[in-house]
Amino acid sequence: MRSLLIAALPAIFTAMTSALAGEFHWEQLPPIPDAEGFASPFAGVSGGALIVAGGANITGEKWNETFTKRWFDSVFVLEKPDGAWTHGGKLPRALGYGVSVTADDALICTGGSDATRHYADVFRLEWRGGKLRTTTLPSLPEPCANACGALLGRTIYIAGGIETPAATTALKTFWALNLDDAAPQWRELEPWPGPERMLSVAGVQDGAFFIFSGAKLSAGADGKPVREYLRDAYRYTPVRGWKRIADLPRPAVAAPSPAVPIGASGLLVMTGDDGTKVNFQPIEQHPGFPRDVLAYDAAADRWTVAGETPFSRATVPVAKWGARFVIPNGEVRPRVRTPEVWALTISKSD
Repeated sequence: MRSLLIAALPAIFTAMTSALAGEFHWEQLPPIPDAEGFASPFAGVSGGALIVAGGANITGEKWNETFTKRWFDSVFVLEKPDGAWTHGGKLPRALGYGVSVTADDALICTGGSDATRHYADVFRLEWRGGKLRTTTLPSLPEPCANACGALLGRTIYIAGGIETPAATTALKTFWALNLDDAAPQWRELEPWPGPERMLSVAGVQDGAFFIFSGAKLSAGADGKPVREYLRDAYRYTPVRGWKRIADLPRPAVAAPSPAVPIGASGLLVMTGDDGTKVNFQPIEQHPGFPRDVLAYDAAADRWTVAGETPFSRATVPVAKWGARFVIPNGEVRPRVRTPEVWALTISKSD
């Protein structure tokens, strides 16, 4: 494994609370055994192992005007950070671009898409005795991909996304599933007081659910979806509802999600697409997405730019594995995935 100490946060967070103090320590875990790697796989932890499942990449020629994206049903399992990946089985279908949540020692996979459609399916992956077990959970109220979501307490929250592959309007939906209900069912809640969106970043901190950035869609002259890159952000507290919070310093569309919690009130939004190079040509020379780390202090409602990541990444989940926050694969730039697996550990400063 390759490791890198990136930054001492006390010096970086001079304008923020001491609750955010610590150090970033990045390390590379063994890469996924696939030459291309995957965008938007599912990722989580079960049976002490890291699970990475599904996702999509571009097969063959990447730089033609038309290209082929392929979805996968493969499940990879890493039982130790310094171990080797094994093939753990298959998903019920080739699937990616859904929401991953680890709960009850299982990876819960929510929604997603394949090459032709979006799905409302929700299912649980469990790693037990070296074997993968799959069980179904109640389906979402409607098909959905490119949403964001996270677990707050015992409730899974899912926000936004798009209903179909060709949608020119994103969803403004906010769904909740209480895992402790005797017969859990998804409930539709009041959405955030801002534009509809997809590819947002979720977060959980300080007893609240957060939604950051994302892209609003509209139809272009050719009828195809056009993105508006958003900087706004919202906080949802059960019982009290939604509140708009400070805008991000820049858009962070499809950044690794959920945001990484730090201290008692901090959240880290890392890399993602800011939209400034959306028309970059030639596309094969695209320099990649921004690498800066945006740190939000929920107590002060304030953002700070907190250094950089050692990589550029979009369309990838974040999975907490012990003390590590793992970012498995994802896009490094348009049309290019990676098999790399990075992990962040945040140590407390003295």
